[in-house]
Amino acid sequence: MNDKLATRRLGRNGAVVSALGLGCMGMSDFYAGRDEAEALATIDLALARGINLLDTADMYGPHTNEELVGRAIAGRRTQVFLATKFGIVRDAQDPAKRSVDGRPEYVRAACEASLQRLGVSHIDLYYQHRVDRSVPIEDTVGAMADLVKAGKVRYLGLSEASAQTLERACAVHPISALQSEYSLWTRDPESNSTLAACRRLGVSLVAYSPLGRGFLTGALRSAADFAEDDYRRQSPRFQGENFARNLKLAEAVQSLAQQHGCTPAQLALAWVLAQGQDIVPIPGTKRRRYLEENLGALSVQLSAQELAQLDAVFPPDVAAGSRYPQAAMASINA
Repeated sequence: MNDKLATRRLGRNGAVVSALGLGCMGMSDFYAGRDEAEALATIDLALARGINLLDTADMYGPHTNEELVGRAIAGRRTQVFLATKFGIVRDAQDPAKRSVDGRPEYVRAACEASLQRLGVSHIDLYYQHRVDRSVPIEDTVGAMADLVKAGKVRYLGLSEASAQTLERACAVHPISALQSEYSLWTRDPESNSTLAACRRLGVSLVAYSPLGRGFLTGALRSAADFAEDDYRRQSPRFQGENFARNLKLAEAVQSLAQQHGCTPAQLALAWVLAQGQDIVPIPGTKRRRYLEENLGALSVQLSAQELAQLDAVFPPDVAAGSRYPQAAMASINA
């Protein structure tokens, strides 16, 4: 890793990762304007600049994002701390339909499939993408722990799990990371006690969508900015009156960023980074220019006064609308 890029420790187990990771989902799915050549070039640049934490999942594509990441890291596995996820199963006939599977036999099969698609012998951080409420978490994590014993996985993680579930999981095997949405307009880990549980249990918080799915960058002005296949069209926060109310929050970020002399994206990322050394944001991007902008956030130092201003504008639950449609919210904080 480039020793000029800041690093953070992932959990109590000693794994060291770049302070900023790279979410790869949008390179293959959910957002419009995908360009595989540019995506591969973005991963190349990330590795060259010292980012080692790459985040993917078997449901992105589905499957194609793991394949893309696998091609990108071929021949330089030692440069990468590779994270992927299992548990969300998309319907073969209709990928918009999905279920959650945490059965031990599925855990083993999903891991084998991911290893093949990624072209690697082991996964550094293996997450359960969503908790299966029908399977005891002890059974799921027990199967994940078996993968560690077999040398196929190094560290374990959960995503969008409740504080209670996290505690039960840690009693089975050390959990290195909890991945949850966390940003200025999504402070749920604070309000639902999962961040406190992480700190009590020695688990790092890996923050996905730290830029509010692009909203906090100031680039989105209306629903017309979304292509037909952009999944944000289905998000309550990006619809109707909610969009208008949330736009005022984005404007506040722009104003404060202008005062500081950085971009809105850099300000929003700097706020997440300032919340603790045990928090690792993984902003997703599929373009090199946005990657460079995001890296600039590591140089943004917010004063106590600026942090207080942001906290005043963005108290927990300030965003209008839920993060996902109602059906998807059923698997959050499980």
